[in-house]
Amino acid sequence: MHATRTALLAAAAILLATAPAHARRKPVVLPAPPNEGGLIDNVNGYTLDQNGRVIRFTGMLIDKAGRVSKLYQSGDTREKWLDFKLDAKGRTLLPGLIDAHGHVMELGFRATELDLANTSSLADAQGKLRDYARDHTTPTWIRGGGWNQERWGLGRFPTASDIDGVVRDRPVALARVDGHAMLANSAALAAAGINAKTRDPAGGRIERDAKGNPTGVLVDAAQALLERAIPQPLPRERDVAFGSAQDQLLAFGIVATADMGTTPDDWNTYRRAGDAGRLRVRLISYAGGIEPMLSIAGTGPTPWLYDTHLKMVGVKLYDDGALGSRGAWLKRPYADAANQRGLPFLDDTKLRNLMSRAAMDGFQVAIHAIGDAANEQALDAIEEVALTYKGDRRWRIEHAQIVDPVDLKRFGQNGIIASMQPVHQTSDRLMAEARLGEARLAGAYAWKSMLDAGAKLAFGSDYPVESPDPFAGIAAAITREDPSGQPPGGWHPEQKVDLPTAIAGFTTGAAYASFTEGILGSLQPGHLADFILVDTDPFTATPTQIRATKVQETWVGGKRAFLRK
Repeated sequence: MHATRTALLAAAAILLATAPAHARRKPVVLPAPPNEGGLIDNVNGYTLDQNGRVIRFTGMLIDKAGRVSKLYQSGDTREKWLDFKLDAKGRTLLPGLIDAHGHVMELGFRATELDLANTSSLADAQGKLRDYARDHTTPTWIRGGGWNQERWGLGRFPTASDIDGVVRDRPVALARVDGHAMLANSAALAAAGINAKTRDPAGGRIERDAKGNPTGVLVDAAQALLERAIPQPLPRERDVAFGSAQDQLLAFGIVATADMGTTPDDWNTYRRAGDAGRLRVRLISYAGGIEPMLSIAGTGPTPWLYDTHLKMVGVKLYDDGALGSRGAWLKRPYADAANQRGLPFLDDTKLRNLMSRAAMDGFQVAIHAIGDAANEQALDAIEEVALTYKGDRRWRIEHAQIVDPVDLKRFGQNGIIASMQPVHQTSDRLMAEARLGEARLAGAYAWKSMLDAGAKLAFGSDYPVESPDPFAGIAAAITREDPSGQPPGGWHPEQKVDLPTAIAGFTTGAAYASFTEGILGSLQPGHLADFILVDTDPFTATPTQIRATKVQETWVGGKRAFLRK
């Protein structure tokens, strides 16, 4: 560029000198130098290549299309003709982080409804409900979520009577922290017509007392019995919720996320944001079932919409429930409930048929499987369906929390993605021990074993079940200790991964899991310039410091999308 500009100046000088006198009186206008985009300079930069190798740099050139043009080392000559330049003043720059498994709209609604995620007891939750009901006289239904009877030390599920003592005259519906159970008060049960005569639906369970009366907790598919009675949010309420979710994700440095279980209403919300120019985070959508998938995308994955901000790539299928509500499908009974093995959602034939219906049109399949029986069924189905639908399918198993050790090696076959959430291990540790017993934990939250078996690993948070904070996930992955450092040395420490692997789970691995590794996950030239500036260098920090990392700026496509004030 500099040589070309020098040549232009020389040519202009010759023309000026040889032109007639009357022409020399006119000013010479040179062509403007080409704009080279922007420069983020003076950074402590890190990125990973597709082989997991750490690459360091001190400056990054961004082209006008919002892609990485060049990475600079100290001493390299920087471009001069720029649209903008940011002096990062030595701050650490990382690739924008990707959450491989989250629920965008649920995150947004949690911020606008009653949030019980941080309650430590039933009394604490009752107090928050009382305050919320007093301050929110409309709408009639009170909705919220985040309760966890394990964290409360309750020793049982909460009941409708626990809620009736606080709010009796309005229906109340409160989702468990994992989204796999709903707590309703008596007014809500009555509004939905749920009583002793109501049968358990397939894949669901109504918790009952000794006389067969519903106690107020509806597990997995039984939640639909209540949901059908609850007024649905208006479009403007959905738009507000999405705006909140997007702000939260960007503040945590998440530039892209897999939205697991997208509904048509969710998709319309994202389209409204895109149409209005308000879509800043990148959404990689997995429809919540075959019918929503076909309704939204039709005959195949959608193209990228809104300048690479929205795309539907596949479908999410549910194989079982969750461990906390004893809906996870186990090979043997629960250690703390000898008459229960969990809830299988699909029989073998139906699971294979649904997978085939998606695969025949090129959709990616993601299967929710938490219990060891569900994981075995998912693996069996993939092995069979992969014989027909060959090629690079990247079959995903979401969570893969409790796996029979004999099945671990099967995750390395057929290109399977193990889409896991490190923070689940630190949150679930005591509950997992109670639900399973120590002898059945060898394949629990087994990230390292998955890698050793040859599986591709992608990390996420399952927000709003957990916080979207990816640095909490990175810290959990490398220590297997909770925020208080328990247990010292880590829970089943043989399953720890090293720091580059943990970061890869939230960058290159998460991108690969959704077929976006060609543009996302790494700051290699040609990739989208999605990056974050943080207050901590994770490669020199302690795990405690990593967990406390704050994102100062989030950039998406070479444009600042979040600035901490």
